[in-house]
Amino acid sequence: MISVSLVFGTLYPAYASYKAVRTKNVKEYVKWMMYWIVFALFTCAETFTDVFFSFWFPFYYEIKIILVLWLLSPATKGSSILYRRFVHPALCKRESEIDEALARATEQGYSAVLQLGSKGVNYATTVLMQTAIKEQSKKQQQQSREGALGAPNSKNPVTSRQVCPFQATKIVVCWMTSN
Repeated sequence: MISVSLVFGTLYPAYASYKAVRTKNVKEYVKWMMYWIVFALFTCAETFTDVFFSFWFPFYYEIKIILVLWLLSPATKGSSILYRRFVHPALCKRESEIDEALARATEQGYSAVLQLGSKGVNYATTVLMQTAIKEQSKKQQQQSREGALGAPNSKNPVTSRQVCPFQATKIVVCWMTSN
């Protein structure tokens, strides 16, 4: 049943839309745009109706296939009828509300992405700082053990890197020379 809906509901209309765009036939182009708008609403409604009606309503899937064929048929012009009688008036009535909701959602989406990106960078910086401090601590412990075995030569000072913990957002390498 899904393959019938896929072929007749999606693949054939996609190819017909391609042909309408390619030939620049405005009448066909408008026809297929109306179909896609109605089909998108049908697909959204189908998500919920499948859950509630598929087990309770006999011949539910067969009726869905007949509905898709009715939407496609040039004889019935189902998608055009539904679009002109129901969808277009509803969208015109609520167009400004829909545009405002989309603009808010877009802005909130950008803000969320920026906030998550900032948190990710801060987390990565913290992890890098902690790792650098741990490594430096290990090196200092190793040097102190080596220093206990013998004092370094004053003519050849030992240089080492030490991570400065006073800046949390940047890794600063301090070069120190010990006598």
